[in-house]
Amino acid sequence: MSVTKHNWTKEEIIDIYNKPLMELLYDAASIHREHHDPNTVQVSTLLSIKTGGCPEDCGYCPQAARYHTDIEGNDLMSVSQVKAQALRAKSSGSSRVCMGAAWRNVKDGAEFDQVLEMVRTINKLDMEVCCTLGMITENQAHRLAEAGLYAYNHNLDSSEEYYKEVISTRGFEDRLETIENVRKTNVTVCSGGIIGMGESISDRAGMLVALSTLNPQPESVPINALVAVEGTPLEDEKPVEIWEMIRMVATTRIVMPETQVRLSAGRTNMSREGQAMCFFAGANSIFAGDKLLTTPNPDVDEDMKMFEMLGLNPQKPFIKKMQPETVEAADSKFEALGEKPKWTRPDHKIERNLEASGKK
Repeated sequence: MSVTKHNWTKEEIIDIYNKPLMELLYDAASIHREHHDPNTVQVSTLLSIKTGGCPEDCGYCPQAARYHTDIEGNDLMSVSQVKAQALRAKSSGSSRVCMGAAWRNVKDGAEFDQVLEMVRTINKLDMEVCCTLGMITENQAHRLAEAGLYAYNHNLDSSEEYYKEVISTRGFEDRLETIENVRKTNVTVCSGGIIGMGESISDRAGMLVALSTLNPQPESVPINALVAVEGTPLEDEKPVEIWEMIRMVATTRIVMPETQVRLSAGRTNMSREGQAMCFFAGANSIFAGDKLLTTPNPDVDEDMKMFEMLGLNPQKPFIKKMQPETVEAADSKFEALGEKPKWTRPDHKIERNLEASGKK
């Protein structure tokens, strides 16, 4: 059984990434089989519970209010709407529901209380619940844990160096602090990034260094291929080639052997053969449903046909960790503190982000 290593260097990871492809695939597939059932893939459904109007300037994101995209915004969904969507996801094979809100950070109040009730509701459906809500404090992480949250997603997006070329409204250290706050609870961590934003192989390795040197390593690592959306600063980036995705998945599997590597955004541009190679390389989690927050995704029926063709089985919930208990709001030990944390606002400028925000 291979031992999880927490002191990977960028040079070591680059060497792995650049191995001859067949050797890389063999190494990754071998490690994958040591730690996971190669014929089981976790199926998650991503639900945008609050869309658009985000104050951040992430260069890849059509939900940023400053960019002129065709995204239709919506206010926070109701608990009943979320429950209906969760039941639909469960019936189609998903074991986890991931709820995303276009917020910079969580603010105590009625909307966060509503999200907590959504978490309670979905956990009671015997499904894993994940949230991605922006930066959170330690107290907010504890409140989510009490409600029954299984995982919290907070992507690093890229290396610390390249992060500054994509986002100027928050700091890389805020991402790490939020992950640290989640780690103070029993909630698992989901954190990954995006390739195809113009970054170098060194930047991809840098992101994996940041993730793999966390102890413990994230339980789930999404690997996204940029979906270039018209109106965003990265609209003209070339699509990621499938070989890059395969190499990134395989390298992630080798560096983080026990992690669930999620084949995330960009699957609509991948053939079934390409996705099969990613599964062979160590990907064992996908998002199902026709949309990932705001960008296209393969239809769930198509995914199930692909699973049948490849002999893959959807993973049942709570295989990796026991189902958390749900504490009702009235019995909660953690109350809203009305916190106003000073998350960083870097003062550097990104020219392509400024240009995109000025376009009509």
